[in-house]
Amino acid sequence: MLTLSHYNSSASPLLPHYLLNSNDSEGKVEARVAVEGLSQQGNFTYEGPSAGAIIVVILPMTLGIVSNIVALFILANAYCLQRRRSKATFLLFATSLVVTDFIGHVIPGALVLRLYLHGGVRPEDFNTPDGMCQFLGGSMVFFGLCPRFLCCAMAAERCLGVTRPLLHSSLVTKTRTKICLSVIWLAALCVAMLPCFHLGSYAYQDPGTWCFIKVLSDTEEVDVAFVVMFSGLGLTSLAVALVCNTISGLTLVLARLRRKPGSHRSAKSHDIEMVVQLVGIMVTSCICWSPLLIFGLMSVFRSYMGSIGDDLSNYKTLMVMGVRLATWNQILDPWVYILLRRTVLRKIYLIVKCQVGMRTGVLGRWEPSSFPSSDKKDVNHM
Repeated sequence: MLTLSHYNSSASPLLPHYLLNSNDSEGKVEARVAVEGLSQQGNFTYEGPSAGAIIVVILPMTLGIVSNIVALFILANAYCLQRRRSKATFLLFATSLVVTDFIGHVIPGALVLRLYLHGGVRPEDFNTPDGMCQFLGGSMVFFGLCPRFLCCAMAAERCLGVTRPLLHSSLVTKTRTKICLSVIWLAALCVAMLPCFHLGSYAYQDPGTWCFIKVLSDTEEVDVAFVVMFSGLGLTSLAVALVCNTISGLTLVLARLRRKPGSHRSAKSHDIEMVVQLVGIMVTSCICWSPLLIFGLMSVFRSYMGSIGDDLSNYKTLMVMGVRLATWNQILDPWVYILLRRTVLRKIYLIVKCQVGMRTGVLGRWEPSSFPSSDKKDVNHM
């Protein structure tokens, strides 16, 4: 969604002092040549985005909207038909995550697309954000933290359900789950609104088509604290989800290995399905969001210490790459629910099994034992 934009520039040429004050004809000629050359360099004409570039911008946005709608339909249908309370709680969390991803994909994406189509913001206006920048920056922080908090809560809930099922059944209810969701959304909203209380600030980021926390120029102590809070909360949530999913997975594997032949299954299939989906969500979140969280920390510390220097362009590139990768998390998350379901995995397993069986059958036809020996035929014939 982020593409470099060109804008109109009519800045007056900056002439050397001796040229402006020269009285001889030679100086006037040099001044005229300098004015014409700098005028040609300073008059940039706006180049609107090409049709191909617009398609490249709109296609991922459309894919994300369609994917989230399909996943939301699947989860809502599964939630209505679910009778197990543990599974219903997980589906309520998952549905809330997909809804958050959908809104977080549409609202910031529409604002970025609007800025992109209008050519972006001039570099000299990056540090003077307007109302749109404040809203866009707050949206990116809110929709960046909220899914990480939801993933962490889902992983903790499943870890409790797998390791302590009796405690889980007594503690986790639909009412408490809804209260937890409200607390998560409220916490993310409070962090996003900190700049309203002058605890941090948002600014336009290169190439002027998106807004985020001020990390590259004119950073102050409150900006550093804001970035540390944002990145720290995001990375901590990913770490907690990693630990909880690891414990859940190991518990299910050990239960599977300790199961005696002929005994009732100790590791239920729906528990395995939920843990597999959580692992997919965690891996997707780590890949998509870790670069932006880490690049933000690196950039703000280098900028605050004044040591960014000639590396400014490199850090701008890293931030753009990080936010582009983060937008794919809202596109890939729904496919975790679409693909990592028992029905889909069972069909994939049957297809693979049939393919392997067909190959085995074909190879069996060509085994030497399947054909009578030519020598034996000759002897029988004699």
